[in-house]
Amino acid sequence: MPVRASSSRKAARIQGVNVAVALFTPRDGALAVLLVPSATRLARSKDRWLLPADSILADETLEDAAARIARGALGAAPSLLDQALASVAARTVGDPFTVTYFGLAPDSSASPALDGSWVPTSDVASLAPRLGSDIDIAINAMRARVDQQPIAFKLLPSMFTLSELQSVYELLLGRKLHKASFRRSLHASSLVEATDEWRSEGRGRPAQLFRYSPPKRRRRRRGIRFDLLG
Repeated sequence: MPVRASSSRKAARIQGVNVAVALFTPRDGALAVLLVPSATRLARSKDRWLLPADSILADETLEDAAARIARGALGAAPSLLDQALASVAARTVGDPFTVTYFGLAPDSSASPALDGSWVPTSDVASLAPRLGSDIDIAINAMRARVDQQPIAFKLLPSMFTLSELQSVYELLLGRKLHKASFRRSLHASSLVEATDEWRSEGRGRPAQLFRYSPPKRRRRRRGIRFDLLG
């Protein structure tokens, strides 16, 4: 279902180019993607769901369109929005070219707009092949940036434990990480700094809280070397 613009702007559209947004969030311990129902009521069961998408308005950039679509689908701005693929050629004659973006939503408890639904990415295989391919493109683009950009912190509160941070990295990467190696690599990257606050977690000793430490000017940061982790 396309994200609708106001009636005064419906005619001012750029034909032939669509923007689709794959929005991801942690949900029940898994990575989920936001899908919206198809506008075609007679769609087959596999074709009932789509990524939020729309054509570009005449006064918009690609980034503006992606942000509008994401806000319309979530009911709020995502914490991260980035381009996944410059363009996908039309599958059939008459289809528009599609520019795909991926975004992150830290709060999956809120009900999405447009009758959307959070669907586990593990269920992608049961979706229509075209939709599954678009979601895979967005996931792969996101994972390619995880170790070089502070993407994981977009899914966390301002203060967090290292265990929470590792869980988010594992969720985004789709695999388990060795705890000791992860923490050594994390400290070497200088991406976090300790606070004076602690949080009790179960019966064990309290865990120290950390915060994201943005890169300082003229100081190069090393990415977290996930290829060295188990």
